[in-house]
Amino acid sequence: MYAMQYELNLPADYDLGIIRRRVQLNGPRTDDFDGLGLKAYLVQDRANGAVTNQYAPFYLWNDTAGMSRFLWGGAFFSGICQSFGRPVVRHWTGAEAVAGPEIDQPAAGATKSVRLLPPDVDPTGPVGEALEELRRTATLPGVHSSAVAVDPTRWELVHFTLWSGEPGLVPGTRYQVLHLSTGRTKALFR
Repeated sequence: MYAMQYELNLPADYDLGIIRRRVQLNGPRTDDFDGLGLKAYLVQDRANGAVTNQYAPFYLWNDTAGMSRFLWGGAFFSGICQSFGRPVVRHWTGAEAVAGPEIDQPAAGATKSVRLLPPDVDPTGPVGEALEELRRTATLPGVHSSAVAVDPTRWELVHFTLWSGEPGLVPGTRYQVLHLSTGRTKALFR
């Protein structure tokens, strides 16, 4: 599994209706994208209390071939580049993904927390602790699914959770889910 995200920070007065219409039109195109475990079309909206307007899709890939086809195979990521310029694409190697009690329900919200691992520590300990936290999170009411991944170039750990409703008092960046492509999600949770 591989996690990937790009973030498009938009002006404060940007009409997020443009993004909502774009997702409504294009979101179903990735529903059965080969190699994709899931794609959460995420936004932060100042009108709903967010600090910024942002479009920030988050992906969990079953294989790198699908991720490569998406990024430089034309038609998909090219549309983002043409509309907004080429954003930085962050990616992490997956540690584990877990289905929650609401896996069969639509996802309405998402949370993402990112932390750097201490430079003088073997990653086994902090990643192991993150996996224990992941398994606890996955049992919470309202959890659709949750994943932990690591960027070993920065030694950065990301914990991403999809929720069927409001996340409650969970730390991290909060997003609204506009569409969730889940054609091959079950393969993530072997």
